[in-house]
This record gives sequence, structure tokens and C-alpha cells, in this order.
Amino acid sequence: MTLHSIKKSGSVRESVSAEEWNARVELAACYRLMAHFGVSDLTYNHLSARVPGEPDRLLLKPRDFMFEEITASSLHKFDFDGNPFQEGPRNVGGGYVIHAGILQARPDLNAVFHTHTTANMGVSSQKHGLLMINQHAVGFYNRIAYHDFSGFEFNLDQREPLIKSLGEKNVALLRNHGALVCGRSIRQTFVDNHYLEMACRGQIAALAGGTEVTLIPDHVCEVGAEQYSKIDPKQAGGKDWGACLRLLERLYPDYKD
Repeated sequence: MTLHSIKKSGSVRESVSAEEWNARVELAACYRLMAHFGVSDLTYNHLSARVPGEPDRLLLKPRDFMFEEITASSLHKFDFDGNPFQEGPRNVGGGYVIHAGILQARPDLNAVFHTHTTANMGVSSQKHGLLMINQHAVGFYNRIAYHDFSGFEFNLDQREPLIKSLGEKNVALLRNHGALVCGRSIRQTFVDNHYLEMACRGQIAALAGGTEVTLIPDHVCEVGAEQYSKIDPKQAGGKDWGACLRLLERLYPDYKD
């Protein structure tokens, strides 16, 4: 793992608030966990978080880093206009159009995760989107938005259509593109993203068999969705988050640097 460029500048812990440092540690944990679980598109995609106590600023990974390289100190901080709070370029591309745009438009959200995986690209490209084909899917029943592909999210005029498509929902499949998962907390957004990814992988596996599949009835899906929403009412990631942090401590303890 290449970390020399990250560690060169040292820890920023003493130069930020305790609340921001905690957010940095949690967001770095999410990057490392996703890399561990096989979510990687080289240097592309972002996981972002609103800075606690600074509602008009967000944290993002550097544009040229892979998920597996991220530490708490390596995360970059920007305002919603793209201005950086450290040496380096302005926030541009998806980090600006998607992440800054959604956090600015949705003050109820504090984290935005955007990924491209084989599974979520596959499901986002299927006409009917996410099917109620497994128990992981039912947590998103009638709670998922869809947004048509209009090219790479490099241009500011692509922001408003995306925000409109998302509406009041927290999860979207971006057609022919990937997934978008948002939430009130970093840790809960990670858990939701994980279960959406599992749902997509399950759908791709089921449809690959070429035989007729069984869909879960609508009334059961609604029950399942309500059950899922109450698993962790404090939106804190529950028992899964603690287990994930123990994994990081065993394998990648430098995420907290």
C-alpha cells in the first residue's frame, strides 16, 4: 500500500475540532472498509461528509487517491463553492457537482456515498432497476430513486436534475452508472450502502441463472422495509459498525492517522 504521500504532511488532528476529527476518522474508516470489501474504481468515486459545526463545508478524499490509501488526515476539506481549506486544487467534477450539490440542497443529510461497482452498475442498467428479489432489497422498497444518465457528472448543469431525481429519498440508482446512498450519519450511510450492494449482487446472481425467479410480494416488502428502518433508530450503524471498526483495528489501524 502506498502511503508515503499521505503521511508526509503529518496528522491534522491538532488543527481541527474534536468533532471534525471524529468525522474524519469515521469517513476514513468507510473508505478503507469499502476497499477491503472490494469496492474500487481506481481513483474514482467519493464518500463525503458534512463537517460537524461547519454545515457549509464537506470532507472528501483527494482526487488522485484510491480508497485503500485514505487516512483521517489525508481527507480534503472544501466549502460548497469548491474552495479548498488546504494546499491543493479546487473541488471539481463529481465531488463538486454531486457531493457539494446534494449536501447544500439537503440539510437533513450529512453523508453522501457514490460508487461504481459491477453489481450496482448492472442493476442500474436493468429496465426494472432493483427488484424485490432478496431480503437485502426489501429495506429499499419504495425508498429508492432513479436518475437517467446524462454523461459524466463534470458539468454544473447536471446538478439540479440529479437533486430533483433524488427528491426526498436517501438512495438512488443512477441509470447505466452506479449508486448513490445518503444519510444522516457516516456510519449508517456505510451500512445502508453495504446492504444495497449486497442486494444488487444478489439480483445479478439470481438473474444470471437464466431461470424464472421469485419476487417477494409487495405487502411483505413493506413489512420488511419498516422492520429495516427500525433496526437502528439512532442511525448509528448498530452492531455492524462496531464489528467493522474491530476489523480495521486488526488489519488497517493506520486509517486513524
